[in-house]
Amino acid sequence: MRIEIRHLKYFIAVAEECHFGRAAERLNISQPPLSQQIQALEVEVGARLLERNNRNVSLTQAGELFLKECYEIVEHLSQAAENAARAHRGELGNLKIGFTSSAPFISLVASSLFIFRQRFPLVHMQMREVNTKQQIEPLLEGKLDIGVMRNTRLPETLTHQLLLREPLVAVLHQNHPLATSGRERLKFSDLANQPFVFFSREVGTALHDEILTLLKNAGITPYITQEVGEAMTIVGLVSAGLGVSILPASFTRIKVDGVCYRYLDEETAFTEVWLAYSKNRPLSAQATALINLMIAQP
Repeated sequence: MRIEIRHLKYFIAVAEECHFGRAAERLNISQPPLSQQIQALEVEVGARLLERNNRNVSLTQAGELFLKECYEIVEHLSQAAENAARAHRGELGNLKIGFTSSAPFISLVASSLFIFRQRFPLVHMQMREVNTKQQIEPLLEGKLDIGVMRNTRLPETLTHQLLLREPLVAVLHQNHPLATSGRERLKFSDLANQPFVFFSREVGTALHDEILTLLKNAGITPYITQEVGEAMTIVGLVSAGLGVSILPASFTRIKVDGVCYRYLDEETAFTEVWLAYSKNRPLSAQATALINLMIAQP
């Protein structure tokens, strides 16, 4: 059956106007072609849809049922077209975002996600907390659209944009001599020979390799006494007096009894936050909108 959407619109116009002449004028076509199209529609449907006389037309019972279906089809098609256009503009659809545990504590990231949510409330954001190295495979496979991660070695098929450089801080118990010394900033050397609470290598966080490399370049091999999987656990163990640590400054927003933070007075004491995505897969309009929003934030 070859029924086109224009046939449905022609039929709706005739049914609503109850007159071929007025319907033709409304559709901006001449009356004879309109009559021919309606007749062809009736042939395709296999039922008489209109009763005709010299003055006007009226719907048959079949025509009344068909009209209801026509309204639904035309409305559904119009909605589908609108949804497609909005998805193209990034206003609809899904956005899969990977993020490290520290990302929500970074003001720029949190504020960007909030603004994006306000601008595009119909975009479903699927947030997946996963550390930097564990984001790589989902990005390659298309299971993530964007990864908010720390700087790390990426395969050639992934690329990144620098989002920000974040300072590193020493995490101390409030009664630790370094905390009570009155110094607002510390050196890497101050942490040498201190019991160190840190990430386990097996966890796969980029911070493990990055911070140990910074300490090594400063001539320090930390005395690691506790290895854990989460930054929150590091802060908790420091609170228990089991050692010191180094974390990105975004974690200073975590207020835990007995813990204080000191910035590090070192030129290299920072970590980069990246937006990573695939080179080989075009970014969706939603992903592009979020990246542009994040990059534009002051």
